[in-house]
Amino acid sequence: MSGIRNTFSVSILAMAIHALLNPAVAQAAASSSNSQQDLVVDATTSADDDNEKQDYAVKTTRAGTKLLLTPRDVPQSLSVVTQQRMQDQNLQSVNDVLTNATGISTNLIDSERSEYYSRGFKISNFSYDGIPTSVNDSWNYGDAASDTAIYDRIEIVRGATGLMTGAGSPAASINMVRKHADSKTFTGSIIASYGSWNKQRYVADLSAPLNQDGSLRGRVVTGYSDEDGWLDRYHKTKKFLYGVLDADITEHTTLSLGYDYEDANTGNPTWGGLPMFYSNNATTHYDRSLNSAANWARYNTNSRKVFADIDHNFDNGWNIHVNGTHAENTFNDKLLYVMGNADQDTGEGTTGYGSMDRGKRQMDSFDGYASGPIELLGRQHQLMAGVSYSRQHNATYSQDGVTDLENYDIATSDMGIFNNSWNGNIAEPQWQGWYQNANDTIRQKSAYTAARFSLADPLSLIIGARYTQWSTNGSSGDMTKNNTAPYAGLVYDINDTWSAYGSYTSIFLPQTYRDTSGKYLSPVTGKSYETGLKSAWYDGRLTATVAVFRIEQDNVGQAIDGVYLSGSEQAYAPAKGAVSKGAEFELNGALTDNLQLTFGATRYVARDKEGRFNSYQPQTSFKLFTRYQLPMLPDLTVGGGLNWQNRVFEDATNATGDTVRVYQGSYPLASVFARYQVTKQVAVQANVDNLFDREYYSYMNSYVYGAPRSFSMSLSYQF
Repeated sequence: MSGIRNTFSVSILAMAIHALLNPAVAQAAASSSNSQQDLVVDATTSADDDNEKQDYAVKTTRAGTKLLLTPRDVPQSLSVVTQQRMQDQNLQSVNDVLTNATGISTNLIDSERSEYYSRGFKISNFSYDGIPTSVNDSWNYGDAASDTAIYDRIEIVRGATGLMTGAGSPAASINMVRKHADSKTFTGSIIASYGSWNKQRYVADLSAPLNQDGSLRGRVVTGYSDEDGWLDRYHKTKKFLYGVLDADITEHTTLSLGYDYEDANTGNPTWGGLPMFYSNNATTHYDRSLNSAANWARYNTNSRKVFADIDHNFDNGWNIHVNGTHAENTFNDKLLYVMGNADQDTGEGTTGYGSMDRGKRQMDSFDGYASGPIELLGRQHQLMAGVSYSRQHNATYSQDGVTDLENYDIATSDMGIFNNSWNGNIAEPQWQGWYQNANDTIRQKSAYTAARFSLADPLSLIIGARYTQWSTNGSSGDMTKNNTAPYAGLVYDINDTWSAYGSYTSIFLPQTYRDTSGKYLSPVTGKSYETGLKSAWYDGRLTATVAVFRIEQDNVGQAIDGVYLSGSEQAYAPAKGAVSKGAEFELNGALTDNLQLTFGATRYVARDKEGRFNSYQPQTSFKLFTRYQLPMLPDLTVGGGLNWQNRVFEDATNATGDTVRVYQGSYPLASVFARYQVTKQVAVQANVDNLFDREYYSYMNSYVYGAPRSFSMSLSYQF
């Protein structure tokens, strides 16, 4: 990998020098288009083109089926977060995007880890340009912290997505779509920002042709950030580099080669949250800034990806797309977990547990498919078929850190007084030697197909299936599962604006969660149903979806409160008979050329045989964000948003061993932003999040506060 990295870095440097020194390409041009349909950006664009580049909606997508469809023709709930919305709302990481996406709820487990839910179930399917990656949130490889500057858009399909991801999650699938070198003229942007807790972020995005006719193009996106965070003593730095070469080998064939590197280092990171109860069983209420980390705690994540794409369009409308990816992710940490119940007056009585962990995840994947039109019985239809293979190796190791071998913890006397004055100044524990948590390889081989049949002018049927051979072998035992996941969807065009749809798919999800004995849980099985209405106005610039859904499944992994395997890996137990049913609504896009809006609302009920399922997840929520360019002052753009969720609860164990139900009440989080176009190329922007400084818990297995009010100012230069 080091050879690849060094070679690619030299290539990127050569590209930048060539672009800067060649007067034929070093000229001002319109920014590269974020539109999915614009493969080449011309130096001259119309006002309509400029408006669409700033839209929150896309006109076509392959999300859900890999058939090229309008969002209205996809028979599932689909949200797309464009790069323009990321810039307006200051969504700097994938975590920021998911936190503000319709139908997604986020739990901040500690300072470095988050988990995501949709329709009551945990999201485990993450893809990069359609290539799935299995993510286990017990170990943080930095996936959700990935910087959004390298992505053109992020696609979210809610509900089961087994047709595209193989083992199908009933929650949602997240697909990050990378930027490409689409411009035949030299263009780019530089952004510098500063905000609360001394957060600095610098991003450069450069595109240029590398030969006379622009058939070979390059793009570099690189950045650096440095912040203290709202927790005392916390500090984090992050750097990233993304480069891609796009070559038009022929008039109909494009080859893409890319490299993606990201590295993050955190000082004084937390593991878990703050204790929930004092020794007298009163609930705690520590300061939001209290950091439970020891001064010797640290966290590092590193990610490297190399990918190649080839895309060929035939004259008859057919398309072949082949993608190959090699990815390596590592993490290293040294952490402190605060346990026990302190005296409310003195702060004495807590114990601790140290863990030193390291892990490596390697993935090699291949995906290839063909799609295009077919004619049958005098009507035009669409057909898609493909194959995929992935091999993912996961290895994690830990050392326990203790000072009291008899109780196997960090003794109360070594922890000292734990209260709002805690400064983390404790000695390192005695590390007990490395042991293996897991060393497993997951393989997935799949063949899939889907077809969209035009049954009548207003009626289309999408049917498909995916056959998957899924296996894992290694330290946790061997398991092999074969499954065929059917998919069916029906779309009826009521008129030129509205469509009605329905879809069905089965659920099959082998789980990498483990029980208290260290064995994998049995696969999740079940069925997913969805029906609703979709609409599109203004040539697809504004879309709306109203959906109702029902998910039935068994063997869903639920975290066992306070129970961990060796190291810091959460233990899970299977839940029987879980059912989630509810409704969603989303309005997204351009209400006018001056007004962009996204509004999403979700209401569902999730239960199993023991009652409410995953009760710590909000079952009612809405998210709103809007941007308005003032007609009387076109250089000024203003906007804001509001996220709200209902009350949630968790059954926790207090100091005397009794089960106590703790609540987080409903709360709103407001945000505002303004941008002023100083010149055609220079703009300044201000964002404020959690405008009213609402205090709330993001996680209640142990108390983890959500972020306080924050601001940021940015200066951007586009050329």
